[in-house]
Amino acid sequence: MQVLAAALVMALPAMMSAFAQAWTATHAMDGMARQPEAAGEIRNSLFLPLAFMEALTLFSFVIALLLWLKI
Repeated sequence: MQVLAAALVMALPAMMSAFAQAWTATHAMDGMARQPEAAGEIRNSLFLPLAFMEALTLFSFVIALLLWLKI
């Protein structure tokens, strides 16, 4: 049962993070296409949200490991 919980704790946040990152990147590219002169600013402001999304995925990985190892 704990293996299933660990798998769900890892799989669901990983999928949602992938969808959120794709959605964010898509909208950033839309903005760059509409305003090419602002592409540098949009690109720079894109890195922080992507880093936060990736950090949440890594935190869920740590929680999944803790569940799996029964710590």
